[in-house]
Amino acid sequence: MYDGDHLFELLGTDEYTYVDDRAADRGTGVTNLAFIKATLRRRRRFWVTFAIVGIAAGLAISMKAHPVYQASTSLLLTPQATPGEASGTPILNEQSIAESRAVAGMALAKLGLRESVSTFQATYTVTAPTDRVLVITANAPSTSEAVSRANALATEFMQFRTNLVQAAQNLEAKSLQQQISQAQQQVKSITAQVSQVAAEPTSTTQQAELKNLQTQDNQAIGTLTAVQAASNANKASSQITSFGIVHDSVVLDPAGPLPPHSRLKRLIEYAFIGFIAGLVLGMGIVIVGALVSDKLRQRDDVARALGAPVRLSVGAVQRGRGRGGPAAAESMSFKRVAAYLDTAVPSSPHAPANLAVVPVDDVQVPAACLVSLAVSCAQRGLRVVVADLCDGAPAARLLGASDPGVQRVSTQGTDLTVIVPDPADVVPVGPLQPSTGRIRAAEPVIAASASADLLLTLAALDPSVGGEHLAGWAHSAVAMVTAGESTAARINAVGEMIRLAGMSVISGVLVGADKTDESLGVLSTPEDDGSAAAGDRWSSNGQASFVTADENPGRRPSDG
Repeated sequence: MYDGDHLFELLGTDEYTYVDDRAADRGTGVTNLAFIKATLRRRRRFWVTFAIVGIAAGLAISMKAHPVYQASTSLLLTPQATPGEASGTPILNEQSIAESRAVAGMALAKLGLRESVSTFQATYTVTAPTDRVLVITANAPSTSEAVSRANALATEFMQFRTNLVQAAQNLEAKSLQQQISQAQQQVKSITAQVSQVAAEPTSTTQQAELKNLQTQDNQAIGTLTAVQAASNANKASSQITSFGIVHDSVVLDPAGPLPPHSRLKRLIEYAFIGFIAGLVLGMGIVIVGALVSDKLRQRDDVARALGAPVRLSVGAVQRGRGRGGPAAAESMSFKRVAAYLDTAVPSSPHAPANLAVVPVDDVQVPAACLVSLAVSCAQRGLRVVVADLCDGAPAARLLGASDPGVQRVSTQGTDLTVIVPDPADVVPVGPLQPSTGRIRAAEPVIAASASADLLLTLAALDPSVGGEHLAGWAHSAVAMVTAGESTAARINAVGEMIRLAGMSVISGVLVGADKTDESLGVLSTPEDDGSAAAGDRWSSNGQASFVTADENPGRRPSDG
């Protein structure tokens, strides 16, 4: 028996070696921009809903939020420039000082507000429109509070700035005074040495040493004089500079309230922000969900997992609402699938033509397609038997026969036979099962099958039960997969159960395929032989077309 879980390599005329290669190739498609675009297009209702919710949330927040009042004050400054500093840098330094935590803390203490410095910093902005002008804009729950905050910030900034200038001036003066003190100590030390050497007895050595010390003394006095002069000059220059920095910097415009924001403008702003936030969040959830999902959507992925080619794929299928008849199967997508199933039915010389439709996930769409095929064949005069082995008997319900047993139903001017196993029968025995002493199908089931031209079976397979019983209802099967509903493991399990039942998986049908899916869903494996089975192929017009081995290059020679 051919095991579809293996690929075989030709070693000789009649010997083959089986290699399990499919498991390594059972993955998902390449994640690229086209994949993301297809995902967003498919889930557009989801992220559009998030965007709408974001707009509603933005409007709600805007309605509940307290109106924000603003006040602004401008300062004319004489920035302290450093030699070699680029133009425009001094005013940026002033802006950074105004935005500092130190200034914010001083203003906060003056206002007596009980909030953190970082929170207070977030309520005002400082801008520098020119090289000498700073503009402070404060936000507050009321106009008066906004004016108070702006005034406090301006006052404390000017005071902090004055303190910085004075501190820098004092530090520089202290540094120069230290240099003067060192020079004075040097002069005093050398002068003492001159007096000491001059008191010694006159000699050549004494005269040379005295002359050297006098030279050093003169140099030290010169250094002291230069340092004192530099200190006096720097002090005068520093006083002038500091006076200009401090006294030439004034409040240009006292704090005053700004015109309030338009309520409509605020609504639009909040709605737009909510829209962007909802849109980004919704799209992010969709994209991340698609990236981490192990559900298959591409034809090639489904074919690899199933171990059989995907011969047909249709877009999203709108299910009908009728439960008392086959009206639910009259959409174009259902008819396309039903037409394909019609061509997939193999003929059998010793039994009625038969086919099993195996839903991998959803059972309603396969049931409707099977009913559409059954009604179509019955309208052409064929004797059709529909066996519904699924829980709830969805196909039988569409035909108006949900009770267990074999029953005759009439619909759309045709008569069909419906078989519904007893719910207690976990593994229903089919009419095609070879008779043994203990295993035998019920007589009504055998009688209905014997008089039929076509036996169609709807059977969902459970790994806990297996699929060996499926061989008693059909010789070939078509698995129907809904895109994005099943994992590779689930699809592969169904394919394996069908193969373990001794049946050839003719193909898979993909429902809900993406329009952007460019894969073919074709496998170059031995089981992909391009036909229902070697030999006669079913034709719904009552004729059979013979398919030779030459037309099926994927089949092994030993298959006949």
